[in-house]
This record gives sequence, structure tokens and C-alpha cells, in this order.
Amino acid sequence: MKFDKRLTPMTVVLAAFACIIPFFADFSLPLYHGLLVEVIENVQALWLLFAFVFTLRFALAAPLTPERKRFWLWAAIWWLVLLGRSVSWGRDYFPHEPRLLFRAISVLLIGALVLFPLFSSVLRQQISHRLRHQTLLLWSFALVVVSFLISDSVEHHRVIAHFFLHKRAYQDLIEELYEFPFMIGLFYVCRDLMRREPLMPHQRGETSLA
Repeated sequence: MKFDKRLTPMTVVLAAFACIIPFFADFSLPLYHGLLVEVIENVQALWLLFAFVFTLRFALAAPLTPERKRFWLWAAIWWLVLLGRSVSWGRDYFPHEPRLLFRAISVLLIGALVLFPLFSSVLRQQISHRLRHQTLLLWSFALVVVSFLISDSVEHHRVIAHFFLHKRAYQDLIEELYEFPFMIGLFYVCRDLMRREPLMPHQRGETSLA
């Protein structure tokens, strides 16, 4: 894979935000009995829904070859899986429905994500080709990975968690805040990949990502 080593303004902003997140606990930010975390989770769900719709629209409307459309449809499923996971597959909004329903939703979404490349040689070729030749925003992707690792560490009390969690009462807040640079950064990386997609010559310019 090729790497674009430019440090973009978006990456700088997200990195700066990530650096100040641990200090939210030191500021004794009011949690409103969990309401603040709930609001943040809802905002994240809306963001993931937007990313799914944006990617799906690109896959369906952009003048791409059928092979490239298939790859971006698969990418849209990734966003849908992230959305489902963030809302516990719908349980957060419909807590009284049977658990079997939510289990079925998770199996369906994750199954589609896994089975799509297994049964599509075209998609496997697309993934392989991109891993070898795609240009990736290096520092943006690194920020995505680091933010995810920190969020996961705080959630599961891993070794490095104490560097970022100064007060145990703020665990949920710090975990959720670190998911912002992860989610926004991931979309930013994906959007850059979309911009680099070669469009079909006779339709070039019909679809804009602006």
C-alpha cells in the first residue's frame, strides 16, 4: 500500500482534540447522571448513519465500474455494522423487544460483511488490489487506529488506560469521546479514498463529493 504522508488540517484538529480528552475529567464536567454520555452516543449514531448513507450514495451514484461499485457497497456495509454495534443492534432504542431479534440483526449484518467477499471473487480482487496499490492518508489512518485503541483500553481497563482515565467516574465519557476522532477520522480517510477513485471517462464530473 502507498502512503500519503501529508499532515492535513483535519488530522491536526482531531489529534489536538484527542490530546485534551483526558482532561475533561479534571475539569469535573457534569455528567447529568449519564445523560451527557447518552447524548454523545446518539450523536455518534447519527454520524455513522450519515457515513453509511454517504458511502451508499457514492457506490450507487458515482460513475464507477461495476467492480468498484461492489467494493463501495461492501464499505457501506461496514458503516452499517459500526452503526448497529454502537446502538447494540437496536436494543438501545427498543429495550423491551426480544433479545433474539437483536441477535438476528447482528448475525445478518456481520454475516453480510463476511460472506460478501467470500462469495465474490471480484470483491476479493478489489480488496487485494487496493491493499497493494491504494494510496492511504498515513497520519489520518494512524490517528484512527490510536483513537480506537485508547477507547478500547479505557472501556476494558487495559494497561495504558490509566494514562487517559484520570477519574473512574468519567470512564464512559472518556471512552465515548475517543470514539469521535476514530469515527470522524475514519470517514475522512474513506472520503479521501473516494476522491482518488478513477471515474468512468464519459461520465466524469457528474458526481461531486463536495
